[in-house]
Amino acid sequence: MITTTDGVRGPGAIMHEGYGSGRPRDIKCIVSGNAAGSRRALRPLYALVACAVLPGAGAPAFADTPDALVAALRVPETVEIMREEGLRYGADLGAEMVPGVSSAGWQSVVSRIYDPDRMSQVIVAGLTQELDGKELDAVTAFFTSELGEEVVKLELAARTAFLDEEVEETARAAFDEARDAQTWQYDAVIELIEDSDLIDFNVMGALNSNYAFYRGLSDGDALEMSEDDMLSDVWAQEDEIRTESAEWLGAYLLMAYQTLSEDELAQYAALYRSEQGRVLNAAIFAAYDQMYEEVSYLLGRAVADQMLSEEL
Repeated sequence: MITTTDGVRGPGAIMHEGYGSGRPRDIKCIVSGNAAGSRRALRPLYALVACAVLPGAGAPAFADTPDALVAALRVPETVEIMREEGLRYGADLGAEMVPGVSSAGWQSVVSRIYDPDRMSQVIVAGLTQELDGKELDAVTAFFTSELGEEVVKLELAARTAFLDEEVEETARAAFDEARDAQTWQYDAVIELIEDSDLIDFNVMGALNSNYAFYRGLSDGDALEMSEDDMLSDVWAQEDEIRTESAEWLGAYLLMAYQTLSEDELAQYAALYRSEQGRVLNAAIFAAYDQMYEEVSYLLGRAVADQMLSEEL
């Protein structure tokens, strides 16, 4: 597990994109060469609690039972968006790293890896473990309120819209303009990102996912690197991942919250300065981290298997 010096950890999106064409002679180069610059691969794990878990109306207290937790968090709906992102990323990954494999065959492999039932199972198990015995009545009350429901709706809509790369580019441009103009919306989004430690959480998750991908390649005999070399290579991606995470989060949140008032955004930011908000946020990142690492490792193994089969 990769952590910062202050112990921040969390899941991020999968961050491994090769480059060039044809079968690479140096797998290390194709894995690390352009990882942090991949926009389709990089999807910082949903900016805030609602983005990650989309709590629903009328949810009971989280700590009651696992069934109540699932009902409150609506994990399967979030997973469907993540699966779609993963399928698109998997197609790019296959074209770069195993171009000799049939596209249909590779996508079938990727589809099995991004199994929504399994992804949901890992996330729910992680959430249940992380939230066991915790008091979360205040955050439950917020996300079952009218404002909480609106925030959830807006975050889900923006996340879905970002599946369109043109929409994402437009949102990034709008964020740049808001930054130049120093609008109150820009200030509110930056405050929300900072209060929730979103960049650190996402960077550490991305690095952990990258490391899992390397391990998958290595265990599949497609990569000859020591553990120290793998860790060194992953850490070398930190600055670029941090920059991309900050840009993505800013554009995404600004688009998601554009219809909220200044007071509504202030209420949301205050939630993540509270003890319960921090507990829930950390639990969500920890749970999704487990899922992303598992998926990343399986992708690495799948790439390795395809590479070895090409040699036969």
